[in-house]
Amino acid sequence: VRPSLTAVMQVKISQPEFEGQTKAKLGSTEATRAVSTCVSEALTEKFDMSPEILNAVVGKCLQAQKAADAARKAREMVRRKSVLKSSTLPGKLADCISRDTAESELFIVEGDSAGGSTKQARDRKFQAVLPLRGKILNIEKTDEATLLKNQELSNLILAVGLGSRRGASIDRLRYGRVIILTDADVDGSHIQMLLMTFLFRYARELFEKGHVYIGVPPLYKVQ
Repeated sequence: VRPSLTAVMQVKISQPEFEGQTKAKLGSTEATRAVSTCVSEALTEKFDMSPEILNAVVGKCLQAQKAADAARKAREMVRRKSVLKSSTLPGKLADCISRDTAESELFIVEGDSAGGSTKQARDRKFQAVLPLRGKILNIEKTDEATLLKNQELSNLILAVGLGSRRGASIDRLRYGRVIILTDADVDGSHIQMLLMTFLFRYARELFEKGHVYIGVPPLYKVQ
């Protein structure tokens, strides 16, 4: 319910106490009791007078619970797969020989054709290649359960070594550099943005610690 909830309240209190250095949350217990009582009484009266609003709120609660259960089951399914064992890695991943995260790189490319060309040019010692099929989901418009059930995103999560939920730690990161290498056209730019959005929303720490790179493909081949 919280993502759909908007509330504006004004509380006047002497000598207020705040939580944390940023003072973003009021911590005074007397304010908590007063607000709780006020909101409870007002909502009870509103629901008694308008049962349709109560039904809508209950429906939203049930929908949120269903989505949370689906996301939990999807996370458990992904969690059962160890991201450190090669037997569980995506079949299309052409892994590198090195297990040193500091020197290893993962190239994310468009499709099997680009994957084949990149594999021929790479250094197998420290460069891995993961081809993706078409455009991935836009996770700005996708719930977590749908995200984890998507095969392409699931492969990417396992290959990179990310956790089974958004915001998870990257302690098990398999590559020190995750390089997005898409075609130099409009579709390639779109896929690039979708991948950046996914990595930023799912594991922002990758950006904060400088693990994400954009590869610039050549426009011409010199013979």
